[in-house]
Amino acid sequence: MISLNVLREGEGPIVVLSHALGCNLRMWDAVAARLARAHTVIRYDHRDHGASPVVPGAFGIETLADDAASLIEREAAGEPVHFVGLSMGGMTAQALAVRRPELLKTVVIANSSAHYPDSTPWTARVARVQTDGVAAIADGAVERWITPGWRATPEGTGAAAALRDMLVKTDAAGYVESCKAVAAIDFRESNTRIAVPTLVIAGTQDLATPPAMSQQMVAQIPGARLATIDAAHLSAVEKPDEFVGLLIDFWRSL
Repeated sequence: MISLNVLREGEGPIVVLSHALGCNLRMWDAVAARLARAHTVIRYDHRDHGASPVVPGAFGIETLADDAASLIEREAAGEPVHFVGLSMGGMTAQALAVRRPELLKTVVIANSSAHYPDSTPWTARVARVQTDGVAAIADGAVERWITPGWRATPEGTGAAAALRDMLVKTDAAGYVESCKAVAAIDFRESNTRIAVPTLVIAGTQDLATPPAMSQQMVAQIPGARLATIDAAHLSAVEKPDEFVGLLIDFWRSL
């Protein structure tokens, strides 16, 4: 297994944060700062992202789940963790919950999907990046990630710039392979076998993974709960207080 870039903060029950496609562990800055007051927060860069290695060749989301499992085994020393994944991180969570449930106390799947019925947009994105680089799709991605209203505020303007910078620094070949892995997901059957307590979070203004995708996952996963945030795709960035509040309420209810 590869050695992922990891950041560990705080003390208490362990929470692992898994970021979105084209982002890195800094996506979680605001959420991690809040959680670290009472938790050990472990966040990491997926392969081909941030400061983790770029690994040549194709892979599936199951590979990301295996990466996460190795990280948990190393960092948590046998203690089951709360695993929180957003977008591609939420896909990683779905695969991990079936493959290695013994590593998990709970799973949170935010702004994600179990399946894409139409892979055409992904094919177009891959072709654009292969031709023109990641910067060519960056502005459109950031527009989907946060709402126009928040992007117009000073805080949102700064966040949008930081997110864009994060995306354009992502290795183009690694981004392409990650897009292909995301486009190929189909957890509709395996989600019926998830036995870990699960919370699904939807962004009411999420155009990338609309609320209907979250509702479908809740219908598939036994006992899963649904919560919503008035935000776009990166709900944890736009509304960190609300996001953390949902996590804490979920964990306390078990």
